[in-house]
Amino acid sequence: MIQLVRISGRLRGILAAVAAAILFFAAAFPPALSSSASLNIVAPRESAVGRPFLVYVSSMSNMTGLTISWGGKMIPVEVRREGDISEGVALLGTDVGNSAPGTKKLEISAGIDGSVETVSREVQVASVEYPVQRLTLPEAMVTPPKVVLERISREREESSSALAAVSPERKWDLPMVRPVPGVTTSPYGFRRILNGQPRSPHRGVDYRAKEGDPVMSCAAGTVLLSADHYYAGECLYVDHGNGVVSVYMHLSSRMVSAGDQVSAGDVIGLAGRTGRVTGPHLHFGLSLQGSMVDPEPLLGK
Repeated sequence: MIQLVRISGRLRGILAAVAAAILFFAAAFPPALSSSASLNIVAPRESAVGRPFLVYVSSMSNMTGLTISWGGKMIPVEVRREGDISEGVALLGTDVGNSAPGTKKLEISAGIDGSVETVSREVQVASVEYPVQRLTLPEAMVTPPKVVLERISREREESSSALAAVSPERKWDLPMVRPVPGVTTSPYGFRRILNGQPRSPHRGVDYRAKEGDPVMSCAAGTVLLSADHYYAGECLYVDHGNGVVSVYMHLSSRMVSAGDQVSAGDVIGLAGRTGRVTGPHLHFGLSLQGSMVDPEPLLGK
């Protein structure tokens, strides 16, 4: 029997954007429909390491308290009511830096008319053979001096705290704004070998940008962190809600401060070459509940 899932006009555009991204980038797998007595769910049966994917949950009943369990984390998802439909949408994914392929459990729980309904399904996460990037750099750029190790540790804690933010209101929409128009110079997932030594894979995307080029926020949100870090240089972290956090590194100038509200497309900084870099560019990252995913499938042209 074919199941019909009613979707509000507000979210139809988001789902269409995701479908277009899937077709164009081949970065996710076809979604499948499932349901319980009161919940309708659109989510993939398959994904791949490092790839983002979308989960859509709707109900004709009054749905409250929607949460999704994925990757060992409980993620609160904002529920919105449009007409006679309650609905919630979440972006999830896995991280090339710390996620293994295999079968993962996706669990969705929602309050329906005073009771809790839970639906579980399995998602097959496939491995991806990301390309290898070999670089020869001055040793000082590969191994930091001991005098800065305490600073690096402190800044890593700051970054981890920002990436762990899960605020209740969803402010992001799809497609997201491309932060700079430049071409990709270093894609997500590159397995880097520096001076012959394997290093952590590239967990963001590098875009070509001249020093002073404007950098735009990919979506509406709240600035979580505005700082000058040893590796990242002048950097910004923006919270877009429900665990979605964007990251902008190596800026020459930060134009917003922690706590500022920004809209999609707002200029929040200028591209540069601060931190540990060999030339001017923008490093852009997207964290989904702490997992750094490939942001490319979610960005507009």
